[in-house]
Amino acid sequence: MSSATSVNEALAGYAAGRMTAQQLVGVVAAAYYKEQGAGSRERLRPIMEIIEKAHPGVVELVASGEKPGFGVKLAERPFPRKFESQLREAVAGVDAAPRSPLPAPGLLTRIVRAIRRVFSA
Repeated sequence: MSSATSVNEALAGYAAGRMTAQQLVGVVAAAYYKEQGAGSRERLRPIMEIIEKAHPGVVELVASGEKPGFGVKLAERPFPRKFESQLREAVAGVDAAPRSPLPAPGLLTRIVRAIRRVFSA
């Protein structure tokens, strides 16, 4: 299962009341800090703004022995109830955003398009 699918399922589950705010925060924060593409991060930014305002320090930096630098670990703390209405509004806004029914082009497709542009110019 891809992270985009699990985030979409989490957003739908939270909107339907099947998921708690704390569970949603975990899924969204993990996907937001894990994703490298600007499109998915931008889509989650309104939700992350609410999360970071209500739940500062949602992630912890931890030492990483596998690669230089640090790792990101989700902090285990309850989400404040007074911000749940703002979180619901942000989730509804993101969930209502139009999405393309077509998948993003793959690496090979982008390479072929770039080569075509070079030779057609």
